[in-house]
Amino acid sequence: MESSFLHRQSARERANDSTFSGFLLLGFSNRPQLETPLFVLILIVYFLSFLGNGTIILLSWMDPRLHTPMYFFLSNLSFMDLCLTTCTVPQTLANLQGRVKTITYGGCVTQLFIALGLGGVECVLLAVMAYDRYAAVCRPLHYLAIVHPQLCLWLVLTAWFTGFGNSVLQTALTMILPLCGRNQLDHFFCEVPVMLKLSCADTSFNQAELFTVSVFFLVVPLSLILLSYGHITRAVLKIKSAQGRQKAFGTCGSHLMVVVIFFGTLISMYLQPPSSYSQDVNKSIALFYTLVTPLLNPLIYTLRNKEVKGALRRLLRVTMDSRRS
Repeated sequence: MESSFLHRQSARERANDSTFSGFLLLGFSNRPQLETPLFVLILIVYFLSFLGNGTIILLSWMDPRLHTPMYFFLSNLSFMDLCLTTCTVPQTLANLQGRVKTITYGGCVTQLFIALGLGGVECVLLAVMAYDRYAAVCRPLHYLAIVHPQLCLWLVLTAWFTGFGNSVLQTALTMILPLCGRNQLDHFFCEVPVMLKLSCADTSFNQAELFTVSVFFLVVPLSLILLSYGHITRAVLKIKSAQGRQKAFGTCGSHLMVVVIFFGTLISMYLQPPSSYSQDVNKSIALFYTLVTPLLNPLIYTLRNKEVKGALRRLLRVTMDSRRS
C-alpha cells in the first residue's frame, strides 16, 4: 500500500513539473485495491469483445450469404466497436498496472478525437440499423427496394462523416481551453466533460454547445429508434403464431436492452449537470459505453442468429478441410 502511494505521489509530482507535456490519468488510483481485479476483468472483456466483433467482420466479409444490408450495418458497428475499445482499453490497462499513469498531450488529443468520433458514429448507426429493421419487418415486400446498396453506403458514410465532423469541432473547442498548469485528469481516458472540469477558464459556452450537440447525437437517434421499434412492435402483435410473436419480442427486447444501456449511460454522462454524479460514478458509467456495449453488440445482434451460426460452421469446415489437405 505504501509503495503504491509513493508511485502515485511521484507521478503527481512529475505531472506538476513544468517540463511535463502530458496528463496524469488518475483512473482508479484512489482505490489501489481495485486496480488488479479491474485489470483482469477489463482484459477479459476486451479479449471477448475483440474476438466477437472480429468474428462478425470476418464472417460478413467472407460469407456471400451475409452480404445483406443488415450484416453490412452490423460489420460497420463491429469495426467501430473494435476501434473504440482499442482506443481506450490499452491505455487503461497500462495505467492500471504501470507505475507512471500518464498520457502525452498528443496521445490525449488523439484519444479524445477518436473516442468522441466513434461514439457519434455509433449513435447514428444504431438509428440507421433500427430503420433497417423497421423496413424489414413492416415493409417486407419492398425491403430490398427501400434499403438498396446505394442507400446503405450513403447512410453509413453519413454516420461516419457526422460523427467525426462533430469530433473535430469538439476536440478543437476543448483543447484550446487554458489549463493554467492543471494536468491531473480524474478519469481513465481523455473525455470532454472531464477535460472541461480541468480548465481554469469559463467553460459556460463549451458546456452549452456540448449539451446542444449531445441532444442531437443522443436524444434524436434514441427517439427515432424507439419510434421504429414502436412500429415493429405493432407489426409483431399482428403475427398469429404465439411462438413467432415470442421470438420477435425476444429479439426486439434484447436489441432495446443494448440501446438503453448505451444511450442511457451516455445521457447520464453528457446531459446531466456536471455536479450530478461523483467522479467515481462517472468512471463506472464510462466503463459501460466503452467496454460493456462493444461486448454485448455481437452477442445480441448476430451470434445468436441462425445465419451467423451457419456461416461460422461453414468457415470452420473450410478451415479444417484446408488443413487436412
